[in-house]
Amino acid sequence: MATTVDIVIPVLNEEVSLPACIDNLFAFIEEHPEREWRIVVADNGSTDRTAEIAAELSEKHPNVSVTHLELRGRGRALKQAWGLSDADVRLYMDVDLSTDLKSLPDLVSAITDDGYEVAIGSRLIKGSKVVGRTLKREITSRGYNIMIHIFFPLTKWRDAQCGFKAVSRKAAENIVPLVKDNAWFLDTELLLLADKAGYLIKEIPVHWEDDPDTRVKIISTAWEDVKGLLRLRFKGRPVPPSAP
Repeated sequence: MATTVDIVIPVLNEEVSLPACIDNLFAFIEEHPEREWRIVVADNGSTDRTAEIAAELSEKHPNVSVTHLELRGRGRALKQAWGLSDADVRLYMDVDLSTDLKSLPDLVSAITDDGYEVAIGSRLIKGSKVVGRTLKREITSRGYNIMIHIFFPLTKWRDAQCGFKAVSRKAAENIVPLVKDNAWFLDTELLLLADKAGYLIKEIPVHWEDDPDTRVKIISTAWEDVKGLLRLRFKGRPVPPSAP
């Protein structure tokens, strides 16, 4: 039986980007029939036609489903979609597909074939390539990842924020429910909890092309991330069930 893989696309007011994202995903996964791919559009608080378009796409494609939340928060949407899933591998990527999909099979294989419980795309390791990123975003990202290693010096992974991550069924069931953040800090919190439990994390080099129309507010998001690090550093991390 083929491995089931749920690809979650968190969306907030993405009526323009969503159809092209789904089309590109289908074109890619049709070339990789060795997995049972399913796409989940995780809408969180959209006020444009995103929900309507997502519903139309789910009617057109039997392996596209939609989850809805009235409250906003990418982390909140991911936790719901991964929590409702029964897939062997549960991953997410940004709707702008900034990460080249060529890395998708490696992300999944790290879990299904190589024994990792978490796999993440990385823009900061050998073999990766980043295009179109502003100096401000580059400095902010690298500075944040340096801060993670200062607060948690045993951390080995280097890029917490790349919007391209996968978890095993075990990690989804044992770690994701312990993540408190409902926004952008979810990525970092997930990885730090996985470290705490001794789960193996694989970094995959990716080709990343920055989206000039990104909705991320760099300064406010960075501050929320710093507050999240302070919470985990000084209030402690909950202890998930350990990896075998």
